[in-house]
Amino acid sequence: MRKKTVPFCATYTLALLVALAGSMKATGLRHGFNSNSSRIFNIISFGAVGNGIADDSQALLSAWRAACAVPRATLLVPSDFRFLVSPVTLQGPCNSKLVLQIEGTILAALTTRNSLKSNIFQWLNFKWLNSFTIQGSGIVNGQWSQFRNLSLIHQNSTIPPAALRPTVVRFYSSYNILVRDIQIVDSPQCHLKFDSSRWIRVKNVTIFSPEVTPNTDGIHLQNTRDVEIRKSNIGCGDDCVSIQTGCSNIHIKNINCNPGHGISIGGLGRGNSLACVSNVLVDSVNVQNALSGVRIKTWQGGIGTVKNITFTNIRVSNVKTPIMIDQFYCDQSSCHNKTDAVSISDITYQGITGTYSYEPIRFACSDSVPCTGLNLINVHLIPVNWWQYKRKAFCWKSYGAAWGPLEPLSAGCLERSNNRLIKILTKPHNYTC
Repeated sequence: MRKKTVPFCATYTLALLVALAGSMKATGLRHGFNSNSSRIFNIISFGAVGNGIADDSQALLSAWRAACAVPRATLLVPSDFRFLVSPVTLQGPCNSKLVLQIEGTILAALTTRNSLKSNIFQWLNFKWLNSFTIQGSGIVNGQWSQFRNLSLIHQNSTIPPAALRPTVVRFYSSYNILVRDIQIVDSPQCHLKFDSSRWIRVKNVTIFSPEVTPNTDGIHLQNTRDVEIRKSNIGCGDDCVSIQTGCSNIHIKNINCNPGHGISIGGLGRGNSLACVSNVLVDSVNVQNALSGVRIKTWQGGIGTVKNITFTNIRVSNVKTPIMIDQFYCDQSSCHNKTDAVSISDITYQGITGTYSYEPIRFACSDSVPCTGLNLINVHLIPVNWWQYKRKAFCWKSYGAAWGPLEPLSAGCLERSNNRLIKILTKPHNYTC
């Protein structure tokens, strides 16, 4: 029996129609046109203008409420538009696997006189979400310069400075969150913040603000566990990644930090508070033109622990101090001496290489709560200029070991661990992390 065949022209036509349909679907998702899916909620359809002048906050809130009620919905911010948005809270609980697809630009609207009275500390405030994704090729622009001007106007008022400079994107009490591919730029304060959250993934994001912008952390973590930050470019006026109290199981890999203050744990223990950070891995990070490379900083008078931290394969270039522990951290003109301190132990630095502009290593640990279990392995740090004076590594009340090739040789300044001596020196505590 002869087998029937489909004519070539029919096969070609069918393939062309399938490809065209796929192309139209992709184009519709980017631009928000010709989409008949009941699960795609285009902000334009809810009254957004997208000209960068009209306030589109209400349209965003309306689209959010509609998408939140539908399983596997996508809230679309289409390309080729600029949406001006005032501080908003986008909250759950929502149906599972909600996606905010940002293809256009979202602009921060200057905080109004009325909102200043309520102390708006966040701009896009997400809370009580589960299985939520922000993705796309678009931009979230905090418009730092206009908030700076506002701060100057109100510099002698009773309004808290932080209320004049909101964090751009903040998650609170949220779980299974993915942020990928988007750009977050020119934040008045933190660019991306996670507070009291768990199971967080950040991948392939670009974060940038000028070096002169103060307190503009790239990614800020607080009371948040089980975090993975990968393959991202961060440049800002403060810490590229800031890890605060209550954080554990943090993995950071393949990050470029330029400029900024490097990867920081702390400051911890401010106001005699309890601080707990554990199980942090920072791997394959490039830090350029920064105040520090990898840093742990704690306030005098605090209590708690920082333990099981590993910094490995860190490349620095023109970094003031590539490796730092500072248990005397103070961002004021002066701070009172106190005997309590956050305990720092089991910290490994492996494969830290590159150039410094001031000093290679600084371990300034507490007299009453020394740093213990410090490990320096294969460290090679040289001045950024060949004619520059080679400063020695500084070690104070820091116990551990150094091995492998070391440059400078003074990197071996760690005191050998003596458990009996350390026990005598270390002040007893009655706290629990």
